[in-house]
Amino acid sequence: MRTRLLGFALLGPALVLFTSTAAGAQTSIIERAAEGLKRAPVYVDPQAESILSSGEAQRLSDQIESAQAGPIYIAVLPEEALSERGGSLDDVLQTLGETLGRSGTYAVVAGGALAAGATEGTPFEADTVPELADQAIESEGGNGASAVLTDFVDRLETSAASGGGLPEGSGDTPNTPDGDGGGFGLLPLLLVGGGIALIISLRRRRAAEQRAHLQLEEVKGAAMDDLVALGNDLRALDLDVEMPDADPAAKDDYVHALGCYERASQSIDDARRPEDMEAVTSQLEEGRWAMASAKSRLAGLPPPERRPPCFFDPRHGPSQRDVEWAPSGGALRAVPACAEDAARVERGEEPMAREVTVGGRSTPYWNAPAYYGPWAGGYFGGMAGGFFPGLFLGSMLGGGFGYGADYGGGDGGGDFGGGDFGGGDFGGG
Repeated sequence: MRTRLLGFALLGPALVLFTSTAAGAQTSIIERAAEGLKRAPVYVDPQAESILSSGEAQRLSDQIESAQAGPIYIAVLPEEALSERGGSLDDVLQTLGETLGRSGTYAVVAGGALAAGATEGTPFEADTVPELADQAIESEGGNGASAVLTDFVDRLETSAASGGGLPEGSGDTPNTPDGDGGGFGLLPLLLVGGGIALIISLRRRRAAEQRAHLQLEEVKGAAMDDLVALGNDLRALDLDVEMPDADPAAKDDYVHALGCYERASQSIDDARRPEDMEAVTSQLEEGRWAMASAKSRLAGLPPPERRPPCFFDPRHGPSQRDVEWAPSGGALRAVPACAEDAARVERGEEPMAREVTVGGRSTPYWNAPAYYGPWAGGYFGGMAGGFFPGLFLGSMLGGGFGYGADYGGGDGGGDFGGGDFGGGDFGGG
């Protein structure tokens, strides 16, 4: 029966071990380690022997054999072992446990990182082993691999004697962000054994992945709202472009807008990170301009010049003129606006600001965090330059876009060029 590991952690580097085995050329590094651990509790691959001396590894083996903590298996492997499991040390640990097929506590070092976990048949509670490894590194990380592993085994023995949990006062309760036996930590240290530097922990990586997922969902929600709004406006235009006396060019614009809508929809489906939203909103912006062109042609007017979207809400379509406006705490400055918002601002009223969700709350998009930057950047393309960085008084869009680049079609984009939008002008302090 395969053994299932309960908890892993990418911790700091530096493990140890000892012994080498002669193995056939076709045998994988992990398989060789499993064979070696059948004979001794500590295994070091021939390519990884510089991490710990043979004497230190032997003393560690003796310590493990005398410890009252159940079976303990420690393997130090070369970085190439990671390539056998897609670069994941977590998977190396899992595979080693499954290959050896024994209950126990496992620790693996490869590529300058340590993974530790325990199987179901050990005295330890879920997450205890990774946390104890964290503590050992924090305590002895500056003293080399031997000191770290010796301390780790000591902590395992103490925990086993007290029921398999963390000893009282030993540190924070293990954190399980996803409920699957996590409990990981990042420790800022440098281990001297082999000169291995700190590696990012699995907990930090998973937390970052969770944050990125939540950020993507928020930005995707904003983009989806924009997509739905464009779709509704296009449906309202459908009958008009089909009228017998409609300008054929208006229908061409309408068809182009539909294509933009479809491409934006596909880009939302394909999005895997907030940065992918730029492809969505760039299509939505183009679709808005094409739809505005269709409306103008149907009214017997020429298409509007290709200007940036309304700054206050890009869903309002292409801007018609600039208006003097200042964000809260910022300097007065000209921004592109639709006719309605420009009139509101000039009357001293608040514009119809586009709000987005940040942490469950709505806020004007220019106050949103930086992960909304690509979403806004898709609307304004190369036209954000020094304009956005100073204007966005939150952390959004710090240094992202070039407001003033050629926007295509007409010369409206040129009105917003170059130094007109110096970033510091919008600062609140």
